[in-house]
Amino acid sequence: MLHRYISQFLEYCQLADFSVRSIQALSARINEFEACLLCSQGECRKSQRIRSVKKITYLHLVNFVADYKAPSIHVRKSRVWTLRQFYHFLTLHRHVAQNIALKLPYPKIEKTVPQFLTIDEYNRLIRHFSRKTQDVLALRNLIIIMLLGMLGLRTSTLIAINIQDVDLTCGLVWIREKGRRQRNMVLPHSLCKIIHKYLQLRRLKKGPLLISKRKKRISQRTLQDIFRTAADRLGIEKKLHTRLFRHTAATHLNRVAGIEITQQVLGHSRRANTLKYAHLNPD
Repeated sequence: MLHRYISQFLEYCQLADFSVRSIQALSARINEFEACLLCSQGECRKSQRIRSVKKITYLHLVNFVADYKAPSIHVRKSRVWTLRQFYHFLTLHRHVAQNIALKLPYPKIEKTVPQFLTIDEYNRLIRHFSRKTQDVLALRNLIIIMLLGMLGLRTSTLIAINIQDVDLTCGLVWIREKGRRQRNMVLPHSLCKIIHKYLQLRRLKKGPLLISKRKKRISQRTLQDIFRTAADRLGIEKKLHTRLFRHTAATHLNRVAGIEITQQVLGHSRRANTLKYAHLNPD
């Protein structure tokens, strides 16, 4: 019943310049909604089955958001966002009279203190990846750890960096961030020296900066393997992932530089997003 609307909705999202990841999330959630409706129809009598998008009620939306497959609070939040976007599309194209999804409240997610690596744990990782400085992949791993722990880059940002995005003369790197934003970041001098040595071994002037064993752009799965192996060898109990390194960079930077500089480095558009790292810097 929703199939033709879903395909039109996803085309609309592409034209509206939604990011690839946002479209993937919208596609997954809206297909879940269709499955939920089909499931509920199977439990209804034929006379009560939904035959038009106009017959979908607010109660159907509430049941999907709160009950379908016992969703976590983050899934519920994603479902509310998806339904609001979908019904905005439906009202815009006059498939329905009003956006009933606007009445859906976003679930309140309790704020938690971000986990982070201590200085000792991070230094142990640096020493671990500094042992084989003549090997291309070992240098790559060291660059990854330093980019994440010093600049707090996100996964997608890290993976997308190209060789031509790095200016070692000026000590700058051009990055692409969430929301299609782009900006320059200053590279620490120590990191510039390591990247210079890495590029000398690579002998290339363009292409992805961080590559896999197959000479392709590094993947998120490869990052997970690197982190898992390092954590096992060093006995670090915390699960290593790019978000943990971002929290680490933000926490320790905020302790010495304050909120304003931390906000600039992380690229937060809202100050409130940076304030959660103020737990170790009460001033």
